[in-house]
Amino acid sequence: MTSDTVHHTPVDAIIVGGGVAGLSAAVTLGRSRRSVVVVDAGDPRNAPAAHSHNYLTRDGESPLELVRLGRDEAQGYGAQIIEGTARSASRTDSGFEVTLADGSVVRGRRLLVTTGLTDVLPNIPGLAERWGRDVLHCPYCHGWEVRDRAIGIIGSAMSGHQAQMWRQLTDDVTVFAHTASEVTAEELQRLRARGIDVVDEEIARVDVADDVIVGVTLADGRQIRLDALVVGPNFTSRADVLVSLGIDTTEMVMNDHVLGTYVEADPMGATSVPGVWVAGNVAAPMDTVVAAAAAGVRAGAAINGDLIEEEVRSAVQRKTSAAAT
Repeated sequence: MTSDTVHHTPVDAIIVGGGVAGLSAAVTLGRSRRSVVVVDAGDPRNAPAAHSHNYLTRDGESPLELVRLGRDEAQGYGAQIIEGTARSASRTDSGFEVTLADGSVVRGRRLLVTTGLTDVLPNIPGLAERWGRDVLHCPYCHGWEVRDRAIGIIGSAMSGHQAQMWRQLTDDVTVFAHTASEVTAEELQRLRARGIDVVDEEIARVDVADDVIVGVTLADGRQIRLDALVVGPNFTSRADVLVSLGIDTTEMVMNDHVLGTYVEADPMGATSVPGVWVAGNVAAPMDTVVAAAAAGVRAGAAINGDLIEEEVRSAVQRKTSAAAT
């Protein structure tokens, strides 16, 4: 830390992550007259998506527009937004210090981390460029928009489950085993019972024309027409700030496969380190936008309650000390 490091004015709560979880917490705290700083790197997980869904009264809104509106709302309750990347955090006598990439330091009594996660996609040429557009993963987020279309499911530990979910939206579903382990006889029976085709060949590339997916080309040269692809990405929690405080990530396991990592917390978002909370996908990778926002509200309320308890204890101690003199 250099001598010209900028120390921002200490606040009640530092929020690292400026998506819907962090901004919902900022609004909750601001409405309780708490001073809040939100540090936002400007790299939300859902930035590639044109729309978000299942957010009551905001269905179809752009994720980036939700963030813009959320920033305005949080600032209306006094929250300060700092655009930057938090590199690490440390405990102090009065709470926490968060060091940003530019060397500046934010100080606060409590810390909430809502940094989300990073999706790790299959290494198929043409796939990543379509992520969030017609390469999808969540039927609740984007399934309605491709209902009655031809959907391909790329093999993963989740592909059997995903296929049945997407079959609810269309009768044209194909599972591509790709490089995943062999489909079991029981799983194959379940898929075929609902008219879901299974292709064993590996996918060589995603085919695109006029800026939309038109299908895939297999390793043997065959081309299969599709309107959208579904992946079961692995994910890595963006937990560097938490790790710097000694909070470890936990593996999420499903069907004996490791899908990714997350940070364990109680239902209100409290971590194993007193004074530190988490909300959103960093703690709950399966949460949709509205669920992440709700988690932010819960965490914000819990932080306010924790601050109140500290203030009550201090007030009682001062009164007791004054009475004794």
